[in-house]
Amino acid sequence: MLHPNQFEVNEAWIVFQLNDEPIQTGRDGAFNCVCLMDAASCFILGNALVPVDESEPSRVEVQRLLRTALDQRQEFPSRLFVPVAQFQTNLPEESERQGIEVVRLPEGQLLPFIREARQSFKQYSKARSLPLN
Repeated sequence: MLHPNQFEVNEAWIVFQLNDEPIQTGRDGAFNCVCLMDAASCFILGNALVPVDESEPSRVEVQRLLRTALDQRQEFPSRLFVPVAQFQTNLPEESERQGIEVVRLPEGQLLPFIREARQSFKQYSKARSLPLN
């Protein structure tokens, strides 16, 4: 099983969907939040909101997401971990174009990295949906 302590900062990044349930907006519809995380530090380097009817960020959004992470880290990692059967086109193509090896893994192998972020987001979402007294 993979674990953050097996990596150096900026050695590998992980892309994953942060939310379990779609993020509802009153005006623009429902979205999923796609995050890019450093595998060693579990620091979220950037995110993109993707309409639920799209399977991944657009090419332009992927470029923005990678550029945002690059601005923080000053270099790309050697590998990008991507959950199997997710983010099939734009994300892997643009990552490989930047010289990043795309490694597909079952999402369960990524849980040691992403579990805390998902739980925190879920708690935050639940707290925001509670009525104020």
